[in-house]
Amino acid sequence: MTDWSELLREIDLPSAGVDPDLADKYVRYLILLSKWTATTNLVATSTSPRDLVVHHLADCLALIPHLGSARRVVDVGSGGGLPGVVLAIARPAIEVTALEPVHKKHAFLATARRELALTNLHPLPERDDDHRERPDFSPYDVAVSRAVFALGDWLARGLHLVHSAGLVLAMEGRDRQVLPPRAIRHPYRLTDRDRAIIALPR
Repeated sequence: MTDWSELLREIDLPSAGVDPDLADKYVRYLILLSKWTATTNLVATSTSPRDLVVHHLADCLALIPHLGSARRVVDVGSGGGLPGVVLAIARPAIEVTALEPVHKKHAFLATARRELALTNLHPLPERDDDHRERPDFSPYDVAVSRAVFALGDWLARGLHLVHSAGLVLAMEGRDRQVLPPRAIRHPYRLTDRDRAIIALPR
């Protein structure tokens, strides 16, 4: 049986800006994610318990220092809640909209909201372009997406989701991309991998 609490101790939650009292909720999320991943393609790569913690959860936690004073965040192509659920757990005061048009993945997000009592998580079975056409659409403070689009494509799409003072966050792997003007690269190390958060203000 997987000792999720032991695996989670490999991550320094306080250094990521997360209250250590939230560790139990992350364990519950990881158990749920692992269970669903066994039958549903929620995570494309690295699905062992340790990889879910040190490669996926830890990677998403790297976004937290870049949220600033955001009150509303949208995660496009949220899949298994990476990073939407991770951010909603870490920041209960932030409203996180998780867009996921694939039925099974949206069902997981709805289940996570219910079972983890994440009242600030709002899963919607929509694509980003359809979401923008909603009559009640209101631009977000921050838009983020992980492993869904090519970096340049996401930065361009994300700008349509945030208000005039908003921020688009992207996650860059080992291969460095040419960034648009005003985009800032924030490198970090994820175990043995070089990664970066790309921040583009509107």
